[in-house]
This record gives sequence, C-alpha cells and structure tokens, in this order.
Amino acid sequence: MVPVIVALPFAAIAAGFVAVASSHPSIRVGDPSLATIRLPFGSGQIVRVVAVGGPEQHVVPVRLVGDQVVPTGALPPGEALTIQATVRRPSWISWLTGSQERVQVRETTPVARLASDFVTRRAGRPVTLAFTRPVAVLGSGPVGSHPQARRLGQPVSRYDLPVSSTAGTAEVLLAARRWETPTRTTVSWFPAGSAATAVASPTPGTRITPATRLTLTFSKPVSAVLGAHLPLISPATAGAWRVLNSHTIQFVPQGYGYGLGASVRVSLPAGVRVGGATAGSAAQWTVPGGSTLALQELLARLGYLPVRFTPQSGAGAVATTPAAEEAAIVHPPQGHFSWRYPNTPARLRALFSAGSYNEITKGAVMAFEQNQGLAADGVAGVQVWRALINAAVKGERSTFGYTFVMVSEQSPETIRVWHDGRIVVHGLANTGIPASPTALGTYAVYEHITVGTMSGTNPNGTPYHDTGIPWISYFNGGDALHGFIRASYGFPQSLGCVEMPFSEAGAVYPYTPIGTIVNIVA
Repeated sequence: MVPVIVALPFAAIAAGFVAVASSHPSIRVGDPSLATIRLPFGSGQIVRVVAVGGPEQHVVPVRLVGDQVVPTGALPPGEALTIQATVRRPSWISWLTGSQERVQVRETTPVARLASDFVTRRAGRPVTLAFTRPVAVLGSGPVGSHPQARRLGQPVSRYDLPVSSTAGTAEVLLAARRWETPTRTTVSWFPAGSAATAVASPTPGTRITPATRLTLTFSKPVSAVLGAHLPLISPATAGAWRVLNSHTIQFVPQGYGYGLGASVRVSLPAGVRVGGATAGSAAQWTVPGGSTLALQELLARLGYLPVRFTPQSGAGAVATTPAAEEAAIVHPPQGHFSWRYPNTPARLRALFSAGSYNEITKGAVMAFEQNQGLAADGVAGVQVWRALINAAVKGERSTFGYTFVMVSEQSPETIRVWHDGRIVVHGLANTGIPASPTALGTYAVYEHITVGTMSGTNPNGTPYHDTGIPWISYFNGGDALHGFIRASYGFPQSLGCVEMPFSEAGAVYPYTPIGTIVNIVA
C-alpha cells in the first residue's frame, strides 16, 4: 500500500505542471492564413489581434476567422510582418498565470516566381510554366493586354499557357496566397532546336506609336546571338538600345521617335528568326499617320487654314513638346473650328468640312510644304508630320495669311481675290472657249512662276508656243492664272486658263503662292 500512497501526490503535481505549462497561448505562421493562434489549456478568449508591417511599422488590417488571422485587404509579396495576439485566460487558472498574455510571430509574406522566364516548347506540346512555389492567384495574356488575375480553388505548381504560337511572350500574374497582390512578370517561349529565335514585343505587324518601345527577347544570350552589333532600325530613329537582362534588349525612341506614318523595321543577323514576323530575320510595325481632323487642327494652329481651332472647355492647350504634339495627333483633342474672319466668302465657307480631306486641306498642306522646302504634293507623309510637329514645338506660324480666288464665268467673267478678310484684287478675266473650257471646281495652286512658256495644241490641231507669259499660277493641269494681252476681257477666249491684263495679273500674283485655293463657278 505504501507505493500507491506515495505515487498519488507525484501524479497530482505532474498534472499541475502540465496544466500550467499548457495554460500559455501560442501563435505560428499560418498557411494559407497569416498566422494560426492556439488557445491555452482549458480554453480562453482572443481579445485583440494586431499586425504591423514595413520599416515604418504601419498597421495592416486583419480579422479572425476561427483561430486564423486573415488580412482584410491585399498584401504585397515579400512584406515583413509582425502579428501580435492578446489572449484572456480562463478564470480558474488566471490567478496563477495572469489574466492576459500576448504572443507574437514574425513572418514574410511568401513570394512565388516563375522557375524560368524562358521556356522551350516542343512540337505538339503546350507551353508549361513551373513556379518556385505553388500559386493561389494566376492570370496570363498577351503583353500589354492587362490580363485579369483569378483566385484558384487549390494552389498549383505548374500551368499550361493557352497559346498556339511556336514562339512568343506573355504577361503572367501570380501570387502564392489568395490575399496577396499578384506579381506581374513576363515569360518567353521558343521552339526546340539549336537555331536562335527572337520574340518581339509588340507583336510584329501591329500598329505602334512614334514613342513605342520595341523589345526583343532571344532564345540564347544576347551576346551569343548579336555579338557586339545591335540591331538596325529603319527609318533611322533617335534613341538607344538598352539591355534588360541577358536575353532581352529594348529600343527606347527619343525626340520625335519613328515619325507618324512610318513603317518601322528591325533587322537581325541572317539565321535569327523573329517569331511572328513574315520576313524571317526582320520584324516590321506600322505607325499610323494622323487623322484628317488632327491634320486640320494642327494646320489651323499654325495659320494655314482660314479657321481657328479652340479645344473644348477644360481640355487645355497642347504642351509644346514632340511627345505631347504626337499624342495630340494620335488622339485629337475635342473642340470646334471657327472662321478667322467675319466676312469670309460663302463659297469658301461651303468648302471647309472638319475631318474631311478636300482641296482646302490639301492646299494648306501644300502651302506648309512649300514653306518647309518639301515637295508640295499635299500628302501628309512621314516628313510632313515631323515638320508639322517641329513647327508647332517652335511656334513657327504662317505669316502670309490666307487667300481665296473666286472666278466666275457669268458674263462678264470676273476674278476676285480675297485675302485676310477683304477683296484685294477685283477685275475682268477670260476663261476657256467652249472647245477648250476651263474646268469648274476647286483647285490648289501647284506651281508659281513669274514668267514662262506655254505650249500645246489648239482645238483645230495646230500647235501653239507662247513665250514670255507673265505671273503664272498653275492650278489644274495646264490651266493657270496668268497675264495675257487681249483686245478685251470678260468673256471666254482662252484654251482653259484664266487670263487677265498684265497689270491685273501682276497684282494677283503675290497673293497666289503654292497652295492657294482657286474656285471656278459657272
């Protein structure tokens, strides 16, 4: 009996030690929560949970779900956190161990990454991504498409990209926990084999802006593919290539960039195939030219049209930088046109239409081209857009004003020259005879010479060769405004031209440079 009597006190004491030892709460790093709290022996109550993060120890909002500490908002991967819980003990043990106790744990939110940014795709097999740890948030899509991330029912360690091309680049969003902000990264895949392959972004054949950065990712290190020679870009563009990593380079345009309306081409060494390109070792993109509306807005600002453009209230003026001007051309600001002069002729008012490319806009382009020393063809190509932007940046407005020439075939035939709000020349004129009439319509002057020779064939088939014709402004084929000696004026006598006395033609000539609009009505 003695051993039993002795053992009972020892058992009671041991049980007491266990109870006391178990009366302390604990907290540990959770999965998939932030932390898990264990209550003390005999239960207890969690009365407060606090989480702080970052060097500045900012408060991170959390909530309790059972014994799990869960953030109420998204947290970034790799953030250092301290989670602290305050637990109230049961009353039967609190006299011995205290009524409350605080416990805490430090952890860093997990970071999930792609196991490799460069993947080989074998024929007939999917593009499979592997992750450095299972991910609970995942999304993918073409570069620049802003793919949406979705929360998965169960974390995954591998994922097959939904793509069909043999080579390409995609954006991937991923996070290890459902409550983490997903990390944005890119992955490139290439066909199996020893030949070097490049993936271009944006996709070759698509439209880009003058300032778009062009990225090339190679299946092999850049140095092994290109050596010391960086790719050539045409048209020649201010800017520079920069190395993003061992496999990737990026061209960053500067200043005016590639130019509006340009066809951009990047050439690589022979044998290097560009995925998605039609030219093998070269990739091409198109920079669209500006719209007619954008062209008119810019020409109006520079004084080449008889209208002014006013942005809508609150839009503000376009900043005088190449990038801002190009952006305003690609996306023209909202606003309205108004006539610069209160007494604009009704015939001119009827000819202008916002957003419509007609002879009025063509003539304004030709006048600008002439002032810039460009071929005055009225076509807004790469050089014209660049010159327009340059003029806008420098504030180089037209100082000539605006001329509109009105020719009437009503008897007596007349010519009226309207310039900057008033008629500056008004007199008699001759138009074409019925066998060789002056074409009715609206035309822009395309050649402007002080004196020249006119040759051709008369209606009866005989040739003519007239020298010393003064003050010539050609506007439609061989038809021109010019001086010509006749016994009288005011009725059809020419072979299609608009003839005037020498003195009258001399007065008209200074107002009719290239681009001037001539309007002929019956």
